[in-house]
Amino acid sequence: MSEKILIIDDDIDTLKLVGMMLQKQGYQIIAAANGEQGLTQAEAENPDIILLDVMMPEMDGYEVAKRLRANALTANTPILMFTAKTQLDDKVTGFESGADDYLTKPTHPTELSAHVKALLARSGKGKIGTSPLAAEKRAMTIGVLAPRGGQGVTTVAVNLGDALRIASNGDVIVAELRPGRGTLGPDMGEDNPKVLSEILTTTLSELTRQKIQDKLYTHKTGLRLLFGSVQARDGLLPNAPELMEALVNRMSFLTQYLVLDLGAGLTPMTQKLLPVCNFIIVLVEPVTNTVIHSKALITDLADLTGSKGNIHAIVVNRIRTDTQLSMAQMEEMLGQTPLIAITPSPELHFSANRMKTTAVSIRPDSLTAQQFSKLAEAILEYEKQKGHD
Repeated sequence: MSEKILIIDDDIDTLKLVGMMLQKQGYQIIAAANGEQGLTQAEAENPDIILLDVMMPEMDGYEVAKRLRANALTANTPILMFTAKTQLDDKVTGFESGADDYLTKPTHPTELSAHVKALLARSGKGKIGTSPLAAEKRAMTIGVLAPRGGQGVTTVAVNLGDALRIASNGDVIVAELRPGRGTLGPDMGEDNPKVLSEILTTTLSELTRQKIQDKLYTHKTGLRLLFGSVQARDGLLPNAPELMEALVNRMSFLTQYLVLDLGAGLTPMTQKLLPVCNFIIVLVEPVTNTVIHSKALITDLADLTGSKGNIHAIVVNRIRTDTQLSMAQMEEMLGQTPLIAITPSPELHFSANRMKTTAVSIRPDSLTAQQFSKLAEAILEYEKQKGHD
């Protein structure tokens, strides 16, 4: 696989020019337009080398380099300072901040390529250590969503998380990523959850893994939970999509399985998070209009992700009625066979809410628990197959 290079520069023309130079050499390019974005991308993408501009507003390259070196995940990633400054003192400051090499603008493509190759060669020989991220594994991330609200996305997400915990005997985080529309907190024992809104009002550089780790709620089942806030105005937070993307990237290194409650429809936040999801679940109710909407959502998801292989429908029956579509009718309308059908169990879910736990844990012998167990096993099998590809 080609080496991955992160370029951090507030000058869009430089980003494009340098990116094109290096792409022609066969490198994979990631771009960040300021220091905070660069720190986030460095932690999330695990680049093989970082090209870092010095003169940037708000956070200059020296400060970015210091923060990269202070983070155990990026402490050993090679940094090539890239700047118009030519004074010796400027170069000394760059090296003291943590840079491994220094180039002045403008640079010739041959010179740039030579410096990049030299840094990569040195890091490969162990003179510059590789990032700890290289040895880490991201969580298997499952996104759960529906074409419209009120279809039980949160209930499915938390019970799936519990079933995955039991089936894998591993660590699971369930994150309700719905600021201002949360229901999981009150259902699971936190009446006024504020963590998500606090996270979405911080800055990217302050949003560390340790901070997230400390804020997760550990439920008596062993699940770790991130609750959506219940304050309606939190849904208007201006930087929510960008911070949510950083939040999910960091959480994916804190657990073995990460279940995301993405709510309803294709919001800007959902579109940001789709690339992180290894497995996407779309809820379908056995009613004609809902099946039509779910099929349209699946088509849109496939277009956005470029693949249909990891997008799966599950049928959720919440009301006992004889007027619902049959499984055969839904298969024909959807163009795929749903993984499972969840049968109605309002009494069980009511009891689980009253006891502040999951339906899977309160009645592990129930049909509902068996159905979620089957879904968890299907996800584990998918993960196993992909791991062998």
